[in-house]
Amino acid sequence: MPSAFHFTASPFDCLTPEEQRLVQDSVDIAYFPQGATILALGVQPTHLFVIIKGFVQQFDGHEVVTTYGPDDCFDGRGLMAGKVSSRFVAAEEVVAYQLARQAVSDLIAGNVTFGALLFSDLSNKLSALSERKSRHELQSLTMARVDEAFVRTPHFVDADTSILEVVRQFHALRTATLLVRDRQMSPPALGIFTLTGLQRAILDGTPLDRLAVRGLANFSLIKVRPGDQLGDALAVMIRHKVHRVVVAEGEQITGVLEALDLFSFLSNHSYLINIQIQDAQDVPSLKVAAGQITRLIALLYRSGTHINMIARLVQELNAKLFERAWQLVAPADLLANSCLFVMGSEGRGEQLLKTDQDNGLVLRDGYTPTSDVAQVCRQFSAALADFGYPPCPGNIMVSNPHWCRSVTDFSQTVRFWLMAASSDSLMALAIFLDAHAVCGDRALLDQVRAAVFDMTADNDAMLARFASAVNAFGSNSVWWSRLPFLGDHQANEALDIKKAGTFPLVHGIRSLALAHNISATSTVERVAALVAAGRLPEKLATDLIESLHFFMGLKLKVGLQQLETGHTASDGIQLDKLSSLDRDLLKDTLGVVKQFKALLNQRFHLEAL
Repeated sequence: MPSAFHFTASPFDCLTPEEQRLVQDSVDIAYFPQGATILALGVQPTHLFVIIKGFVQQFDGHEVVTTYGPDDCFDGRGLMAGKVSSRFVAAEEVVAYQLARQAVSDLIAGNVTFGALLFSDLSNKLSALSERKSRHELQSLTMARVDEAFVRTPHFVDADTSILEVVRQFHALRTATLLVRDRQMSPPALGIFTLTGLQRAILDGTPLDRLAVRGLANFSLIKVRPGDQLGDALAVMIRHKVHRVVVAEGEQITGVLEALDLFSFLSNHSYLINIQIQDAQDVPSLKVAAGQITRLIALLYRSGTHINMIARLVQELNAKLFERAWQLVAPADLLANSCLFVMGSEGRGEQLLKTDQDNGLVLRDGYTPTSDVAQVCRQFSAALADFGYPPCPGNIMVSNPHWCRSVTDFSQTVRFWLMAASSDSLMALAIFLDAHAVCGDRALLDQVRAAVFDMTADNDAMLARFASAVNAFGSNSVWWSRLPFLGDHQANEALDIKKAGTFPLVHGIRSLALAHNISATSTVERVAALVAAGRLPEKLATDLIESLHFFMGLKLKVGLQQLETGHTASDGIQLDKLSSLDRDLLKDTLGVVKQFKALLNQRFHLEAL
């Protein structure tokens, strides 16, 4: 019996050692020449096939619906159903493992994840993967380094400092922990003073301006190193019954790790960055917090956090970051008489890694600025660029006067987009429909958005032209059927995941939402509203959301790899570098998009355009 079975490929990577032995005892090797029919339509299969070498094409009638390559398996669904519903043909010479049906049944009965990944529909596959990842999340986080958590900046006072002055320092520095240097001790010592010591000072009865901190500081410091694991730091706190430890590399003190910050890191990392944003008193301080967001995203992704949760946290943090930046550069009267908003994936809450700026500003009708609004907007755009958010190639930013207008002017512009109904104007409308307020009077943005829905009722021709953009990048069926590729000359070919998957899905949902006067801005909220209104089948809706999150996760995975190797994150996915699991899920999700585009073409009669 073969013993070199590849257990690192999906779905076999979730098997226990005992289940792996079952596979090894039940597997054989089969050979098929090029052109051979491996499974014919309607036959009762007896084995699950796992390809070692070669490629197999799956046919629905005369159409190739997908292609399987090394480490891919087929036909799990037919095996469980007792009948093959497609035809499987060797596209070239094929060598494959064949696993007996009884062994597959035993594995499914004993391992829910294996069964879900083998033959379930898309939502069940992704749910099984999410559950598997979540079991390891807390364990992964405790293995993060101390310096990946929120280590507070160390602040020092001399041991002769009075408790009253220490309290003033607490207030000025917005801290509850100070490190105390006592140069009179031999050798000089370093201690720590906290609110607990302050309570003892008050109970001492000595006037606080005459009581030195030396007598109440704790000079038995508990230290950890920046490279220590958080789990070890937590164990140190528990062992010594302390609520904070000093972070030091040798004699160099780098900060203080508080127990509350450690637990916040394990439960909700965004809380710590939010504190940094709120406490920022200038734009350079905000830049530090902005840099932490990408670091947070990488950490959350590595720890198995769900993509939708990461996206929600990123949207909240970016909104807080943009709001604070705007507050720091804009005068008070402009803040009170405007609404700053973001658009695109940022507005929908689907942005992960930093991409181009897409933002605008609505001004209150009749407002007379006391400052140069254009200059303030240029300062804001420059600040975001410095934070790592590149300027928009299409110049869709507050620094462009076309995206900084009064309510009346903006409303007239929106009406022009609707009446012109050109490809450019409708794309501008699509971008604006995702607008999400981040600072100022939200009612100003709502007034402009109302102008859209007032003019779209019963305008079927405009809605059809608007929806037709889902076909702007051609059919993805070619890509869907060619995974993995069948020739070496295509090995470096890349799939633009935005064009093939994300855009037609997002814009299709946006089009349906516009047609049915749904004002929600996120794709998930739009889908929920469409289902509630009976405008979208629930099963398709679930698959669309799961597909969107898969596209976002795959793009994030590749983007982080690109950033780690010094490259710029892009939408291009090198298909030959995907794992067998990612290839399998990509086939499924692009299939969902294909099905959805067919529904849109029928709903909006796009074939007539």
